[in-house]
Amino acid sequence: MCGIVGAASKKNIVDALVEGLRRLEYRGYDSCGFAVINDNDTKHPIERARTTARVSELGAQSKDFFGTLGIAHTRWATHGKPDTQNAHPHISNGLVAVVHNGIIENYEVLRAELKVAGYVFTSETDTEVIAHLIHQQYVAGGQKDIAQSVKTVLPKLHGAFAIGVIAQDSPTTLVGARSGSPLVVALGEKENFLASDALALAGRAHSMMYLEEGDVAVLTADGVEVIDQTGKSLQRALKPMPTQADSVDVGPYQHYMHKEIFEQPRAIGDTLANIATFGPELFEANPEDWKAFDQILILACGTSYYSACVAKYWLEDIAGIPTQVEIASEYRYRTTVPNPKTLIIVVSQSGETADTLAALRHAKALGHCYTLTICNVASSAMVHETDWHFLTKAGTEIGVASTKAFTTQLLALYLLAISLAKRDGGITAEREKDLLRALRHLPKALHAVLALEPQIIAWSEAFAKCENALFLGRGLHYPIALEGALKLKEISYIHAEAYPAGELKHGPLALVTDKMPVVTVAPKDELLEKLKSNMQEVKARGGKLYVFADQDTEIVSGDGINVIRLPEHYGNLSPILHVVPLQLLAYHTACARGTDVDKPRNLAKSVTVE
Repeated sequence: MCGIVGAASKKNIVDALVEGLRRLEYRGYDSCGFAVINDNDTKHPIERARTTARVSELGAQSKDFFGTLGIAHTRWATHGKPDTQNAHPHISNGLVAVVHNGIIENYEVLRAELKVAGYVFTSETDTEVIAHLIHQQYVAGGQKDIAQSVKTVLPKLHGAFAIGVIAQDSPTTLVGARSGSPLVVALGEKENFLASDALALAGRAHSMMYLEEGDVAVLTADGVEVIDQTGKSLQRALKPMPTQADSVDVGPYQHYMHKEIFEQPRAIGDTLANIATFGPELFEANPEDWKAFDQILILACGTSYYSACVAKYWLEDIAGIPTQVEIASEYRYRTTVPNPKTLIIVVSQSGETADTLAALRHAKALGHCYTLTICNVASSAMVHETDWHFLTKAGTEIGVASTKAFTTQLLALYLLAISLAKRDGGITAEREKDLLRALRHLPKALHAVLALEPQIIAWSEAFAKCENALFLGRGLHYPIALEGALKLKEISYIHAEAYPAGELKHGPLALVTDKMPVVTVAPKDELLEKLKSNMQEVKARGGKLYVFADQDTEIVSGDGINVIRLPEHYGNLSPILHVVPLQLLAYHTACARGTDVDKPRNLAKSVTVE
């Protein structure tokens, strides 16, 4: 959520700022804006444009602006409603402009102090506090050193944040700082950039560096200085900059979500590439440390939490390791009994999810000394802060509703279960070959599932007329039902719930009518006959069943029951296949209802605030 772009150049950078924001639209936002200074103007006033419309509208306004220094932002509202007054950048007394990702937890105390000092607030945001604090420091003593002012103010700010700052009478200097929220610096020819996501700057610079926790970056058109939290000036490692942003092009698809659903065979194939055996090396671990833990705790939020719930079944069934799964946002607010022989696993698409990152730090503070990240971003905070990691190869995911990130997370967790089973002698060499063969067949199997799309589109027309839906699953497919319900509610705004099918008679059956579709995940496994009985309970009450069944389940379409057959049963890997038709059902239902599929209301892609 929220996006920062900044630039210091010898030429007009307004178009670069707007284009950077356009590339960050996928993160979710409800307002946007930029502030620029023209160094060629002797007075160099800060000029600003803001809107609650889309970035395209901001782009239309930008034609009247010229600036060689600037900051820009897409805002997802936390403090204060989504309106122009609360949109970033915020300016203090015409002198200091600030954009900000994250939350300042002590902003109310700071706001009260600043009011006493005579500062007038024009917004409801916590960000305006930062602007006034930096202004206060900037004018104190008359030195007007914007970089030093930012460094002085940072210790007063409590919370997770990344900021970009410019000052009216320092017309060539852009300052960035991070504490808990990501920030990248990109180096170009006679221009340098700042952004919360490298995607915003692809093709505009030749190299980039990721700022570390507590870093302050001082950028001009001619160079970059990075100062760490001890005050030492240093050079962070440079990495090549992507030359183009192909991954953000929607191509022939109507929406990014649709594209990303169909990218899943490629994402699974890329994640499996070069894997020839199971073991600690897949997770950047050494064999000795790999033997030190005997139970697992997985911490995650949202869709990642549901992947962890599937993993619990795999880890206990395949590897025989006791496993707990907790919602990260709840874990650190309750009393727990830490076991030093527990492996803490955090799962996150971005590796920056605020609640999950805070839960990881809490677990480490309790004395947990074995930690593993599963995420999609090599440069993320979670990768840096855990002992081991597995990077999924989903590629950039633009749609707010996660699809390919989820299935690659499932794959990573399955690889972990098999690797731990091998550690404990539960996997023979011959069995390992069979498992690898099955994994390599997954992309082909996914293509076959995607071919079911026309049948799913037909179902979506009926779903689009409903306001409620129920999803059922059993065993390791119950979390897949949960994920299916989440997808439907996220993008179509249909209220959807998921239950273990055996729980129907304990309450949810009261909701069943012919007006509420009941989606059922029906693989051919040891719980199939039990599931069929649960389906009969729905049918007997006049409910309408929509069943995704494996080929040989002997479930057939008829009065009150609609069946789509998946091409094959895939055993323990079945959840990776069964979630795809649920994604397609949610997507096409949302299209039929005319919602904003890629940017659903009130939601953001990267949840970097608590």
